[in-house]
Parts: sequence; C-alpha cells; structure tokens
Amino acid sequence: MTVTLEHIQQASERLYGVAIRTPLLRSAHLNTRLGGKVFIKPECFQHIGAFKFRGAYNRLSQIEESCKKAGVVAFSSGNHAQGIAYAAQLLGMPATIVMPTDAPEIKKEGTKNLCATIRYYNRFTESREDIAADIAAKTGAILVPAFEDVDIIAGQGTCALEILQQLDEEKLSIDHLLSPVGGGGLLAGSSTTVKSMSSSTKVYGVEQENFEDHYLSKQAGKRVAVDGTKATLCDALMATTPGELTWSINSRNVDDYLVVSEDAVAHAISYAFRYLKIVVEPGGAVALAALLQGKLDITGSSAAIIVSGGNIDRETFESCLNKHPSP
Repeated sequence: MTVTLEHIQQASERLYGVAIRTPLLRSAHLNTRLGGKVFIKPECFQHIGAFKFRGAYNRLSQIEESCKKAGVVAFSSGNHAQGIAYAAQLLGMPATIVMPTDAPEIKKEGTKNLCATIRYYNRFTESREDIAADIAAKTGAILVPAFEDVDIIAGQGTCALEILQQLDEEKLSIDHLLSPVGGGGLLAGSSTTVKSMSSSTKVYGVEQENFEDHYLSKQAGKRVAVDGTKATLCDALMATTPGELTWSINSRNVDDYLVVSEDAVAHAISYAFRYLKIVVEPGGAVALAALLQGKLDITGSSAAIIVSGGNIDRETFESCLNKHPSP
C-alpha cells in the first residue's frame, strides 16, 4: 500500500483544530545571503516541538475505542516518543516508549512529563524493535512505528500541505522544497503532497554526513545501509537505512538528496538563533544547513525549508553558538 494525496488531506481534517498550523516565515537576511526567496516552516513551534505530533495523532486518533485501554507502544530517540505520548494523552490511552539511554535529556524529560512509561535500552547492545514487540505481545498494546506506516506518513505530509496552502493564499509558488530525512516519513509525506499539487517543484531530502543512506541508495538504485556508529549531533536522523515503505515513495518522488557536514549543522543552529530568532535542534536544522553550505544554488529562485524540530539540550545549543559566534 502507498500513500496518496487523499490520505494526507484526510489526515489534515483529523488534525484540524488539534495540531498547530505553524507559520511560514521569511528572512530578509537569508534571502539576501542566498540571492533567492526562502520560506521557512518552523515545526519547532508544533506541539512537543516537532512535526512528529502530526503523524502520531493521525495514527492514534483512528484506533478503535475497544483497543484504547491496552494503549500503544513505540520506540524512538525522542520526537516520535513525545508525539506518541502527547497524542495518547489527548486521546485518553496509555503509552509506553522504548528510548535509548543516550537520548537527549530534554527529550527524555519531555516524554516523561507527558505521562508515558519509558523503557530505556542500550542502542549498541539491545534491539529496540524486539523490546517494543515483546511489550506489545505481553500487553496487547498497538505498536506504532516512527515512519513505516501509511497513517504516520500521511500525518507528516500535512506539513507540506500547509506550506502549499499558505503559499497559495498569497498567490505564490516555490521551485524547491527541502526536508530533513531520517527514516523518511516526513519526506515521503511531503514529496507525495508536492508532486501531487505542484509537480514542477523539486523535492530534496537532506541528511548529515556518515548517515547518508538515502543519498547512497539513490546512487545505487536500491536501499543501502550505512554503519551508523559514528557520533552525530543529529540524534533525530540516525536511521541507518531507508524504510521499505518510505523508500518505495521517496525513490519515485524525491529529485535528489543533499548531504551536510556536522559543522554546517552547528552553523545553521547558530544562524537560526541569531537571524531567524528560532531555536532549532540539529536534525531539524539540516535543510537550512544545506542552503547555508551551498549544497543547492537557489539564486533567482524560491525554496521552502522544513525546520523540523526544536528539542535541543542546553549544552549542545551553547556549544553550537560558541563554535559559530558570528554566523
């Protein structure tokens, strides 16, 4: 099964009045620097500080009443965890989240504060998939994946749907859309939306170095895995291979993939704070990093970028600001 524009439009109806319709921001400084027009979709303003709430609520809101008592279980390093926890809280069902012990503290605290039960694991010695599956088998809870799910992808696709609607309200259009890509859910939903509604717009997925599995997969013409053991600022983008479902969509809809350096990510975080007046987490800053690093020339054209999250620990944030005091 694949995801269609109709799925995404239906998800938008479910999310109406529940999710935040985040604004579309502009920056004269950024436009001048790049020689083009940039529209910034700050999903760091979304519930739980990330786009993940969209897919989580779309999926959980469709669970039958008779199944709600058993609740849901998910595995995540943080943003999907918080999205599931908050959606479950709103819908009156319990949630258990399998989280790595080295997840950012802000994401651990956020998940805990939303009353979810957390089962910590060691990402190097334990399998989060096996742990979550065992919990689901023992409790009857519904396992909700982070990206390999039609309803999750459709919910994430509402982010791009809003972008196009907001542009249309001003009789504007874009030449490019840049989205972060980890497992590929946000990109799959966004690329489906854009190619259905604005087929001439080019879609790009952005990854950080050493986790460029989508870029390598495009070169190879098939799903490719990366090692995934190197340290990275982008804890939200640590998937080591494209999802099977998401790749089946992205391999058709995404025009290309851009890879940014860790230093470019730190620079983007500092730039966003100084000039855009927003706080962005590393994984959420890669699309901005791609433009600032010159990975895509938008001179004389227009682009929308999804700033996908704002859950960053104070230590990491301060380190980025100190490393790039004059972005």
